[in-house]
Amino acid sequence: MSDPNVFALGAQGLKLDSEADIGKHTAPLKENTSVTTINFTGNTLGAPACAALAPLFSAQKNLQTAQLADIFTSRLLSEIPPALDSLLTALLPLEKLETVDLSDNAFGLNTVAPLESFLSQHAPLRHLILNNNGLGPEAGIKVANALSALADRKAEARKQRKGVPDLETVVCGRNRLETGSMAAWTRAFQAHRKGIRVVKMVQNGIRPQGIVTLLSLEGLGGCENLEAVDLQDNTFTSLGVQALAAVLPKWKGLRELGLGDLLLGARGMGVVVDALGQGQNQELRVLRVQYNEIDSRAVGKLVQIVQKGALEGLRRAELNGNKFSEDDEGVEKLREILEERKEEKDEDEDGEWGIDELSDLEEESEEDEDVEEEEEERELKAKKVLEDADQEEAANVSQKKDKDVDDLAERIGKTEMV
Repeated sequence: MSDPNVFALGAQGLKLDSEADIGKHTAPLKENTSVTTINFTGNTLGAPACAALAPLFSAQKNLQTAQLADIFTSRLLSEIPPALDSLLTALLPLEKLETVDLSDNAFGLNTVAPLESFLSQHAPLRHLILNNNGLGPEAGIKVANALSALADRKAEARKQRKGVPDLETVVCGRNRLETGSMAAWTRAFQAHRKGIRVVKMVQNGIRPQGIVTLLSLEGLGGCENLEAVDLQDNTFTSLGVQALAAVLPKWKGLRELGLGDLLLGARGMGVVVDALGQGQNQELRVLRVQYNEIDSRAVGKLVQIVQKGALEGLRRAELNGNKFSEDDEGVEKLREILEERKEEKDEDEDGEWGIDELSDLEEESEEDEDVEEEEEERELKAKKVLEDADQEEAANVSQKKDKDVDDLAERIGKTEMV
């Protein structure tokens, strides 16, 4: 039986241009003003349709979650600002609205203004999901600055004895934020440092110096209550690795760490393992280090710290796409340890366990035994990646969905309804 407090029109592929078009589907919103979740994901809404939706949204005083991902497909850039402004202006006064998902919508520099205004003012915001919006560094700076202003708005509300939550979740992946916007994002995270729990900024073209800025004590390094950090598919090299190693021990409550496809290399992985080996990350459950040219020696080093009790909470390690064989001794030992941990749990627990499917490994050759040559080759590859990035900054927003972000949005939505 469907929940009467959830209005779901998601994933129907409807093209709703006008007030008449949207009116065919919104009777439940008119009849029930106690809705806690609205979901329009996967339909395309025109400006007149959004204007018609606005009063229906503003009447939902109990609304907690707005799922508005992928609602402007095929729309002209000129259509998006007025449409978005209608929706966000209606949502702004809703004091219980804590979760907003606007992923897979094109919010470049010319269309970001309504979002910027909303984010700077909506004090109840707890979870923000902006994945694959094509922001680019300039619009990314505007979003980050808006979040900094939001911290001031939250502080003002608390002075008036209003109970507003911390900003806990920021997902802003696949947005070409690049190194140029990292100073602004650093300030935003610093402004919310006491409350921020989840930061996911995958595939943003952030280069090593930008990673250093982001992970500094003025940025994520000063956010000691982090539970999940995912920076996959940016570029670390030795600079980024050293910055990460310096802050890892500060994240004592960290449960999920995403470091896939960062050009870590065996030596970089060794530095990460040394930091984890200090035993300050006992809550870490999931470690993702796929596609990093990690060899069996680095895996062996990871196994050693696990055996010594440095990662007592570890239950999942994702290692695919690296340079060792599937039957590597270290991999087998790690798999055995994780399976034993699962069996030792008295009660069933959600989440994945064990090691991911190792379907895309590159086995080591005799040439790989020369560590110095291997690391030099990796640094040259990193340099080439950085050069190639210069030519990709004008890429359009991809319509490819991100399953991890979709899953996170679903989990947050369920939590908010409890």
